[in-house]
Amino acid sequence: DLHPVDTAELSDLSRSYFESEYLPSAFAPDILEANGRSYEQRLSSTRMIVSTTQTIPTVLGCLTCGVRPRDFVPASYIQFLRIDGTELSDPILDQEAIDGRLVDMLRRIDEKLQAHIRIATDIQSAETELRRPDYPLAALQQLVRNAVMHRSYEHTHAPIRVSWFNDRIEIHNAGGPLGQVNFDNFGEAGITDYINSNIAEAMKVLGYVQRFGVGISTARRLLRDNQQPDLEFVVNAQHVLAIGRK
Repeated sequence: DLHPVDTAELSDLSRSYFESEYLPSAFAPDILEANGRSYEQRLSSTRMIVSTTQTIPTVLGCLTCGVRPRDFVPASYIQFLRIDGTELSDPILDQEAIDGRLVDMLRRIDEKLQAHIRIATDIQSAETELRRPDYPLAALQQLVRNAVMHRSYEHTHAPIRVSWFNDRIEIHNAGGPLGQVNFDNFGEAGITDYINSNIAEAMKVLGYVQRFGVGISTARRLLRDNQQPDLEFVVNAQHVLAIGRK
């Protein structure tokens, strides 16, 4: 996520967004007021550009502060499909390519997920009425954010794909395991590594991550509490597929 995007220029980053929204989330006001750094120095210190002498935006910079991120990082979007059936060939009820800056993309996918969750009411199995969603929103959020954080943004134009069928949700992203995470231990609690550690930090700054390394465990717990099957993963060197069943 720190690779330079050679086709991008400093003007392709939104200075107003960086200074008025990102920096205040990343640093306390007294620190920002006291350090007296230039715009380029602040971009460099947050890794949005390569350096003050080489002001080329990084992948992180384009995704976090870019005016049009997808112009420079073609894979930086989420393809959402709501399918009325169990196969990709079944009728499509809703579809949208969700792109934009990192904060906007995450906000919009949250809204899309919430819009499609249905609440079932059970008045027979307990003395009080039970209301249970077909999927816990927080579980889906954890899985999608995990995909944004850990996917490969190099050598691919493939988006993150969220395919919502009548019986399951599939979340598919490019890139395989890294470091201590491998095909055998993928998804195990406490085992994590980061292909995009700076994107992970930016998501924490923006309030979309509270603690690192617990997303899958949290999603599993929420699904279990909602009386749903455990997550399934299909993992290889090119992609990761997470499947949550209704």
